[in-house]
Amino acid sequence: MKMSFIRNKPKVGNQEDKAEMEKDYWFWVEKQLSKRFGIPEIMASRNLWYMRSNFLFGSRCWMIRYSAEILLKSVSFRLFGVKCVNGDSEPLENEDLLNNLLTMGVDIDMAKKRQPGVFHRMVTNEQDLKMFLLSKGASKEVIASIISRYPRAITRTAESLSKRWDLWRRIMTSDLEIVNILERSPESFFRSDNNINLENNIKFLYSIGLSRKCLCRLLANAPRTFSNSLDLNKQMVEVLQEVCLSLGHNDPTDFVRKIISKNPFILIQSTKRVKANIEFLQSTFNLNKGELLHLLCGPGAGILDLSTDYAKRNYANIKEKLFSLGCTEEEVQKFVFSYPDMIFLADKKFNDKIDCLIEEKISILQIIESPRVLDTSISTLKSRIKELVHAGYNLSVSKITLLSWSQKRYQAKLKKLSS
Repeated sequence: MKMSFIRNKPKVGNQEDKAEMEKDYWFWVEKQLSKRFGIPEIMASRNLWYMRSNFLFGSRCWMIRYSAEILLKSVSFRLFGVKCVNGDSEPLENEDLLNNLLTMGVDIDMAKKRQPGVFHRMVTNEQDLKMFLLSKGASKEVIASIISRYPRAITRTAESLSKRWDLWRRIMTSDLEIVNILERSPESFFRSDNNINLENNIKFLYSIGLSRKCLCRLLANAPRTFSNSLDLNKQMVEVLQEVCLSLGHNDPTDFVRKIISKNPFILIQSTKRVKANIEFLQSTFNLNKGELLHLLCGPGAGILDLSTDYAKRNYANIKEKLFSLGCTEEEVQKFVFSYPDMIFLADKKFNDKIDCLIEEKISILQIIESPRVLDTSISTLKSRIKELVHAGYNLSVSKITLLSWSQKRYQAKLKKLSS
Protein backbone atom coordinates (compact mmCIF):
# COMPACT_ATOMS: atom_id res chain seq x y z
CA MET A 1 0.00 0.00 0.00
CA LYS A 2 1.44 3.32 -1.05
CA MET A 3 0.70 6.32 1.14
CA SER A 4 1.59 9.98 1.03
CA PHE A 5 0.99 12.66 3.63
CA ILE A 6 -0.87 15.93 3.18
CA ARG A 7 1.49 18.85 3.60
CA ASN A 8 -0.95 21.55 4.61
CA LYS A 9 0.04 23.00 7.99
CA PRO A 10 -2.60 22.06 10.61
CA LYS A 11 -4.48 24.95 12.20
CA VAL A 12 -3.92 24.29 15.87
CA GLY A 13 -3.78 26.75 18.71
CA ASN A 14 -0.89 25.64 20.86
CA GLN A 15 1.48 22.83 21.79
CA GLU A 16 -1.16 20.94 23.78
CA ASP A 17 -3.49 20.87 20.77
CA LYS A 18 -0.62 19.69 18.55
CA ALA A 19 0.24 16.94 21.00
CA GLU A 20 -3.37 15.77 21.11
CA MET A 21 -3.61 15.73 17.32
CA GLU A 22 -0.36 13.83 17.13
CA LYS A 23 -1.78 11.19 19.49
CA ASP A 24 -4.88 10.89 17.32
CA TYR A 25 -2.65 10.47 14.27
CA TRP A 26 -0.50 7.73 15.77
CA PHE A 27 -3.52 5.81 17.02
CA TRP A 28 -4.69 5.61 13.43
CA VAL A 29 -1.25 4.73 12.04
CA GLU A 30 -0.81 1.88 14.53
CA LYS A 31 -4.19 0.50 13.58
CA GLN A 32 -3.49 0.67 9.84
CA LEU A 33 -0.02 -0.91 10.05
CA SER A 34 -1.29 -3.66 12.30
CA LYS A 35 -4.10 -4.36 9.85
CA ARG A 36 -2.09 -4.09 6.61
CA PHE A 37 1.16 -5.74 7.62
CA GLY A 38 0.08 -8.17 10.33
CA ILE A 39 2.33 -6.53 12.93
CA PRO A 40 1.11 -7.21 16.48
CA GLU A 41 2.00 -3.82 17.95
CA ILE A 42 3.62 -0.68 16.64
CA MET A 43 4.88 2.11 18.82
CA ALA A 44 5.69 5.29 16.95
CA SER A 45 7.83 8.31 17.66
CA ARG A 46 8.64 11.26 15.38
CA ASN A 47 11.38 9.52 13.39
CA LEU A 48 11.49 5.86 14.44
CA TRP A 49 9.18 2.88 14.53
CA TYR A 50 9.48 0.23 17.21
CA MET A 51 8.09 -3.23 16.57
CA ARG A 52 7.61 -5.91 19.22
CA SER A 53 7.59 -9.36 17.64
CA ASN A 54 7.36 -12.96 18.69
CA PHE A 55 7.79 -14.45 15.25
CA LEU A 56 11.54 -13.80 15.10
CA PHE A 57 14.14 -15.54 17.28
CA GLY A 58 11.75 -18.05 18.89
CA SER A 59 8.88 -17.37 21.24
CA ARG A 60 10.50 -14.58 23.28
CA CYS A 61 9.71 -10.93 22.44
CA TRP A 62 12.50 -8.80 21.06
CA MET A 63 12.41 -5.08 20.48
CA ILE A 64 13.60 -4.39 16.95
CA ARG A 65 14.23 -0.86 15.80
CA TYR A 66 13.30 0.17 12.32
CA SER A 67 13.53 3.58 10.66
CA ALA A 68 10.49 4.84 8.85
CA GLU A 69 12.37 4.72 5.58
CA ILE A 70 12.99 0.97 5.88
CA LEU A 71 9.55 -0.07 7.10
CA LEU A 72 7.58 2.14 4.72
CA LYS A 73 9.83 3.23 1.89
CA SER A 74 7.07 5.14 0.14
CA VAL A 75 6.03 7.19 3.19
CA SER A 76 6.57 10.94 3.05
CA PHE A 77 6.53 12.00 6.70
CA ARG A 78 4.11 14.70 7.76
CA LEU A 79 1.79 14.71 10.76
CA PHE A 80 -1.89 15.43 11.12
CA GLY A 81 -3.35 14.46 7.74
CA VAL A 82 -3.34 11.37 5.52
CA LYS A 83 -4.49 10.54 2.02
CA CYS A 84 -4.06 7.16 0.42
CA VAL A 85 -3.07 6.84 -3.23
CA ASN A 86 -4.54 3.38 -3.73
CA GLY A 87 -8.16 4.48 -3.27
CA ASP A 88 -8.61 4.53 0.52
CA SER A 89 -9.32 8.27 0.73
CA GLU A 90 -9.88 8.53 4.48
CA PRO A 91 -8.66 6.73 7.61
CA LEU A 92 -11.10 4.26 9.11
CA GLU A 93 -13.28 5.38 12.00
CA ASN A 94 -13.97 3.51 15.21
CA GLU A 95 -17.45 2.09 14.55
CA ASP A 96 -18.01 1.06 18.17
CA LEU A 97 -17.27 4.59 19.29
CA LEU A 98 -19.70 6.05 16.76
CA ASN A 99 -22.46 3.72 17.93
CA ASN A 100 -21.81 4.54 21.58
CA LEU A 101 -21.93 8.27 20.94
CA LEU A 102 -25.11 8.00 18.88
CA THR A 103 -26.73 6.11 21.74
CA MET A 104 -25.67 8.90 24.10
CA GLY A 105 -27.34 11.52 21.88
CA VAL A 106 -24.11 13.16 20.68
CA ASP A 107 -24.29 15.32 17.55
CA ILE A 108 -21.81 13.31 15.48
CA ASP A 109 -21.62 15.79 12.60
CA MET A 110 -20.76 18.64 14.96
CA ALA A 111 -18.20 16.55 16.84
CA LYS A 112 -16.47 15.46 13.61
CA LYS A 113 -16.16 19.06 12.49
CA ARG A 114 -14.64 20.07 15.82
CA GLN A 115 -12.08 17.27 16.38
CA PRO A 116 -12.23 14.53 13.71
CA GLY A 117 -9.07 12.78 14.91
CA VAL A 118 -10.86 11.51 18.02
CA PHE A 119 -12.98 9.18 15.89
CA HIS A 120 -9.92 7.24 14.71
CA ARG A 121 -8.84 6.27 18.21
CA MET A 122 -9.09 2.63 19.19
CA VAL A 123 -9.41 3.37 22.91
CA THR A 124 -11.76 6.02 24.30
CA ASN A 125 -13.49 6.56 27.62
CA GLU A 126 -16.95 7.83 26.73
CA GLN A 127 -18.72 5.50 29.16
CA ASP A 128 -16.42 6.46 32.04
CA LEU A 129 -16.96 10.13 31.19
CA LYS A 130 -20.72 9.66 31.14
CA MET A 131 -20.81 7.90 34.52
CA PHE A 132 -18.45 10.46 36.06
CA LEU A 133 -20.47 13.48 34.94
CA LEU A 134 -23.77 11.85 35.93
CA SER A 135 -22.35 11.35 39.41
CA LYS A 136 -21.63 15.09 39.55
CA GLY A 137 -25.16 16.08 38.67
CA ALA A 138 -24.91 16.60 34.91
CA SER A 139 -27.90 15.49 32.83
CA LYS A 140 -27.59 13.16 29.84
CA GLU A 141 -28.45 16.10 27.56
CA VAL A 142 -25.65 18.22 29.02
CA ILE A 143 -23.17 15.35 28.64
CA ALA A 144 -24.17 14.87 25.00
CA SER A 145 -23.76 18.61 24.40
CA ILE A 146 -20.30 18.63 26.02
CA ILE A 147 -19.05 15.77 23.84
CA SER A 148 -20.63 17.25 20.70
CA ARG A 149 -18.77 20.52 21.19
CA TYR A 150 -15.54 19.12 22.60
CA PRO A 151 -15.20 15.43 21.65
CA ARG A 152 -11.67 15.23 23.03
CA ALA A 153 -13.34 15.00 26.44
CA ILE A 154 -13.83 11.27 25.86
CA THR A 155 -10.06 10.71 25.79
CA ARG A 156 -9.61 11.70 29.45
CA THR A 157 -9.26 8.89 31.97
CA ALA A 158 -11.50 8.55 35.01
CA GLU A 159 -8.49 9.07 37.28
CA SER A 160 -7.50 12.29 35.52
CA LEU A 161 -11.09 13.57 35.57
CA SER A 162 -11.44 12.90 39.28
CA LYS A 163 -8.17 14.66 40.12
CA ARG A 164 -9.03 17.67 37.98
CA TRP A 165 -12.50 17.92 39.49
CA ASP A 166 -11.04 17.92 43.01
CA LEU A 167 -8.71 20.77 42.01
CA TRP A 168 -11.59 22.79 40.62
CA ARG A 169 -13.53 22.20 43.83
CA ARG A 170 -10.77 24.00 45.71
CA ILE A 171 -12.12 27.09 44.00
CA MET A 172 -15.80 26.44 43.23
CA THR A 173 -18.26 25.91 46.06
CA SER A 174 -20.31 23.12 44.48
CA ASP A 175 -20.31 20.46 41.77
CA LEU A 176 -23.24 22.21 40.12
CA GLU A 177 -21.17 25.35 39.57
CA ILE A 178 -18.56 23.29 37.71
CA VAL A 179 -21.24 21.52 35.65
CA ASN A 180 -22.64 24.91 34.63
CA ILE A 181 -19.19 26.07 33.46
CA LEU A 182 -18.67 22.83 31.50
CA GLU A 183 -22.05 23.28 29.87
CA ARG A 184 -21.06 26.77 28.70
CA SER A 185 -17.42 26.02 27.92
CA PRO A 186 -16.41 22.32 27.90
CA GLU A 187 -12.96 23.25 26.58
CA SER A 188 -12.17 24.99 29.87
CA PHE A 189 -12.14 21.68 31.74
CA PHE A 190 -11.16 19.12 29.11
CA ARG A 191 -8.64 21.08 27.04
CA SER A 192 -5.75 19.91 29.19
CA ASP A 193 -5.11 16.91 31.38
CA ASN A 194 -2.01 18.43 32.98
CA ASN A 195 -3.29 18.44 36.54
CA ILE A 196 0.11 19.24 38.02
CA ASN A 197 0.21 22.51 36.07
CA LEU A 198 -3.35 23.31 37.16
CA GLU A 199 -2.50 22.69 40.80
CA ASN A 200 0.63 24.85 40.57
CA ASN A 201 -1.33 27.71 39.01
CA ILE A 202 -3.97 27.58 41.73
CA LYS A 203 -1.29 27.72 44.43
CA PHE A 204 0.47 30.59 42.67
CA LEU A 205 -2.68 32.68 42.22
CA TYR A 206 -3.56 32.23 45.87
CA SER A 207 0.01 33.19 46.81
CA ILE A 208 -0.26 36.62 45.14
CA GLY A 209 -3.25 37.51 47.28
CA LEU A 210 -6.19 36.61 45.05
CA SER A 211 -9.28 35.58 46.96
CA ARG A 212 -11.29 32.45 46.32
CA LYS A 213 -14.03 34.68 44.89
CA CYS A 214 -11.55 36.16 42.41
CA LEU A 215 -10.26 32.72 41.38
CA CYS A 216 -13.85 31.59 40.95
CA ARG A 217 -14.43 34.50 38.58
CA LEU A 218 -11.25 33.65 36.67
CA LEU A 219 -12.32 30.04 36.31
CA ALA A 220 -15.79 31.01 35.14
CA ASN A 221 -14.75 33.76 32.70
CA ALA A 222 -11.15 33.08 31.71
CA PRO A 223 -10.47 29.38 32.44
CA ARG A 224 -7.53 29.32 30.04
CA THR A 225 -5.63 31.18 32.78
CA PHE A 226 -5.28 27.83 34.54
CA SER A 227 -4.07 26.08 31.38
CA ASN A 228 -1.28 28.59 30.92
CA SER A 229 2.12 27.39 31.95
CA LEU A 230 3.04 28.57 35.43
CA ASP A 231 5.94 30.57 33.98
CA LEU A 232 3.60 32.43 31.63
CA ASN A 233 1.35 33.56 34.49
CA LYS A 234 4.40 34.54 36.53
CA GLN A 235 5.71 36.67 33.66
CA MET A 236 2.47 38.68 33.48
CA VAL A 237 2.39 39.19 37.24
CA GLU A 238 6.03 40.35 37.20
CA VAL A 239 5.26 42.85 34.40
CA LEU A 240 2.33 44.28 36.37
CA GLN A 241 4.48 44.54 39.48
CA GLU A 242 7.15 46.41 37.52
CA VAL A 243 4.52 48.81 36.16
CA CYS A 244 3.28 49.40 39.70
CA LEU A 245 6.73 50.27 41.04
CA SER A 246 7.51 52.50 38.04
CA LEU A 247 4.39 54.53 38.83
CA GLY A 248 5.49 55.08 42.43
CA HIS A 249 3.09 52.67 44.13
CA ASN A 250 4.73 50.76 46.97
CA ASP A 251 2.34 47.79 47.11
CA PRO A 252 2.75 45.66 43.95
CA THR A 253 0.65 42.83 45.37
CA ASP A 254 -2.31 45.14 45.91
CA PHE A 255 -1.89 46.60 42.41
CA VAL A 256 -1.83 43.17 40.74
CA ARG A 257 -4.85 42.04 42.73
CA LYS A 258 -6.84 45.12 41.66
CA ILE A 259 -5.92 44.71 37.99
CA ILE A 260 -6.88 41.02 37.88
CA SER A 261 -10.09 41.67 39.83
CA LYS A 262 -11.10 44.37 37.35
CA ASN A 263 -9.99 42.41 34.29
CA PRO A 264 -10.13 38.59 34.64
CA PHE A 265 -8.83 38.18 31.07
CA ILE A 266 -5.51 39.90 31.69
CA LEU A 267 -3.55 36.70 32.37
CA ILE A 268 -4.43 35.16 29.01
CA GLN A 269 -3.01 38.14 27.09
CA SER A 270 0.56 38.77 26.01
CA THR A 271 2.80 41.00 28.11
CA LYS A 272 3.65 42.90 24.92
CA ARG A 273 0.01 43.85 24.36
CA VAL A 274 -0.49 44.95 27.97
CA LYS A 275 2.61 47.16 27.90
CA ALA A 276 1.54 48.72 24.60
CA ASN A 277 -1.93 49.53 25.97
CA ILE A 278 -0.49 51.13 29.09
CA GLU A 279 1.71 53.32 26.90
CA PHE A 280 -1.31 54.17 24.73
CA LEU A 281 -3.37 55.31 27.75
CA GLN A 282 -0.51 57.40 29.16
CA SER A 283 0.33 59.15 25.89
CA THR A 284 -3.27 59.65 24.74
CA PHE A 285 -4.47 61.36 27.92
CA ASN A 286 -1.15 62.96 28.89
CA LEU A 287 -1.35 61.38 32.34
CA ASN A 288 1.14 61.78 35.14
CA LYS A 289 2.12 58.73 37.19
CA GLY A 290 -0.58 59.20 39.80
CA GLU A 291 -3.35 59.67 37.22
CA LEU A 292 -2.25 56.63 35.24
CA LEU A 293 -2.09 54.53 38.41
CA HIS A 294 -5.63 55.59 39.34
CA LEU A 295 -6.89 54.80 35.83
CA LEU A 296 -5.28 51.34 35.74
CA CYS A 297 -6.64 50.40 39.16
CA GLY A 298 -10.10 51.47 38.06
CA PRO A 299 -11.93 51.65 34.72
CA GLY A 300 -8.76 51.57 32.60
CA ALA A 301 -7.92 47.99 33.62
CA GLY A 302 -10.66 46.68 31.37
CA ILE A 303 -9.03 47.79 28.12
CA LEU A 304 -5.54 46.39 28.81
CA ASP A 305 -6.32 43.21 26.88
CA LEU A 306 -7.66 44.99 23.78
CA SER A 307 -5.70 44.97 20.56
CA THR A 308 -3.71 48.20 20.68
CA ASP A 309 -4.44 48.92 17.02
CA TYR A 310 -8.15 48.40 17.65
CA ALA A 311 -8.07 50.76 20.64
CA LYS A 312 -6.21 53.44 18.69
CA ARG A 313 -8.56 53.14 15.72
CA ASN A 314 -11.68 53.42 17.88
CA TYR A 315 -10.29 56.39 19.80
CA ALA A 316 -9.43 58.17 16.53
CA ASN A 317 -13.04 57.62 15.39
CA ILE A 318 -14.41 59.00 18.68
CA LYS A 319 -12.32 62.14 18.24
CA GLU A 320 -13.38 62.60 14.64
CA LYS A 321 -17.08 62.14 15.43
CA LEU A 322 -17.10 64.46 18.44
CA PHE A 323 -15.03 67.10 16.63
CA SER A 324 -17.65 67.10 13.87
CA LEU A 325 -20.25 67.94 16.53
CA GLY A 326 -18.28 70.89 17.84
CA CYS A 327 -16.46 69.28 20.76
CA THR A 328 -12.99 70.40 21.82
CA GLU A 329 -9.96 68.20 22.41
CA GLU A 330 -10.39 68.70 26.14
CA GLU A 331 -14.03 67.58 26.02
CA VAL A 332 -13.16 64.49 24.02
CA GLN A 333 -10.48 63.47 26.51
CA LYS A 334 -12.80 64.13 29.44
CA PHE A 335 -15.49 62.01 27.78
CA VAL A 336 -13.27 58.97 27.16
CA PHE A 337 -11.22 59.32 30.35
CA SER A 338 -14.39 59.34 32.46
CA TYR A 339 -15.54 56.09 30.83
CA PRO A 340 -12.69 54.27 29.00
CA ASP A 341 -15.00 51.36 28.09
CA MET A 342 -16.11 53.65 25.24
CA ILE A 343 -13.01 52.48 23.38
CA PHE A 344 -14.58 49.03 23.07
CA LEU A 345 -17.22 50.40 20.70
CA ALA A 346 -16.43 49.85 17.02
CA ASP A 347 -16.66 52.95 14.85
CA LYS A 348 -20.02 52.19 13.19
CA LYS A 349 -21.73 51.23 16.43
CA PHE A 350 -20.44 54.35 18.20
CA ASN A 351 -21.45 56.67 15.37
CA ASP A 352 -24.91 55.12 15.01
CA LYS A 353 -25.65 55.53 18.72
CA ILE A 354 -24.51 59.15 18.74
CA ASP A 355 -26.65 59.88 15.66
CA CYS A 356 -29.66 58.15 17.25
CA LEU A 357 -29.45 60.38 20.33
CA ILE A 358 -28.83 63.58 18.36
CA GLU A 359 -31.88 62.86 16.19
CA GLU A 360 -33.96 62.71 19.37
CA LYS A 361 -32.91 66.28 20.29
CA ILE A 362 -30.38 65.16 22.92
CA SER A 363 -27.32 67.42 22.88
CA ILE A 364 -23.75 66.20 22.60
CA LEU A 365 -22.97 67.88 25.94
CA GLN A 366 -25.63 65.73 27.61
CA ILE A 367 -24.04 62.63 26.09
CA ILE A 368 -20.56 63.66 27.27
CA GLU A 369 -21.90 64.08 30.81
CA SER A 370 -23.59 60.63 30.70
CA PRO A 371 -21.34 58.42 28.54
CA ARG A 372 -22.83 55.18 29.87
CA VAL A 373 -25.93 55.70 27.73
CA LEU A 374 -23.83 54.43 24.83
CA ASP A 375 -23.76 51.00 26.48
CA THR A 376 -27.45 50.68 25.63
CA SER A 377 -28.52 49.16 22.31
CA ILE A 378 -30.03 51.42 19.66
CA SER A 379 -33.36 49.58 19.77
CA THR A 380 -33.57 50.03 23.56
CA LEU A 381 -32.60 53.70 23.27
CA LYS A 382 -35.34 54.35 20.73
CA SER A 383 -38.05 52.50 22.66
CA ARG A 384 -37.17 54.20 25.97
CA ILE A 385 -37.01 57.66 24.41
CA LYS A 386 -40.44 57.08 22.88
CA GLU A 387 -41.90 55.89 26.21
CA LEU A 388 -40.36 58.76 28.18
CA VAL A 389 -41.61 61.40 25.74
CA HIS A 390 -45.08 59.85 25.91
CA ALA A 391 -44.89 60.06 29.72
CA GLY A 392 -44.04 63.77 29.51
CA TYR A 393 -40.32 63.51 30.28
CA ASN A 394 -38.37 66.28 28.51
CA LEU A 395 -35.05 64.68 27.53
CA SER A 396 -33.63 67.89 26.06
CA VAL A 397 -33.48 69.57 29.47
CA SER A 398 -33.52 66.59 31.86
CA LYS A 399 -30.87 64.05 32.74
CA ILE A 400 -30.53 61.15 30.30
CA THR A 401 -28.86 58.69 32.67
CA LEU A 402 -32.09 56.68 33.00
CA LEU A 403 -31.58 55.54 29.39
CA SER A 404 -28.79 53.28 30.68
CA TRP A 405 -30.54 52.02 33.84
CA SER A 406 -31.41 48.38 34.39
CA GLN A 407 -34.79 47.31 33.06
CA LYS A 408 -36.23 46.91 36.55
CA ARG A 409 -35.11 50.33 37.70
CA TYR A 410 -36.17 51.98 34.44
CA GLN A 411 -39.66 50.45 34.56
CA ALA A 412 -40.13 51.65 38.13
CA LYS A 413 -39.19 55.20 37.06
CA LEU A 414 -41.48 55.04 34.00
CA LYS A 415 -44.39 53.86 36.15
CA LYS A 416 -43.80 56.75 38.52
CA LEU A 417 -43.72 59.26 35.65
CA SER A 418 -46.90 57.87 34.14
CA SER A 419 -48.92 57.93 37.37
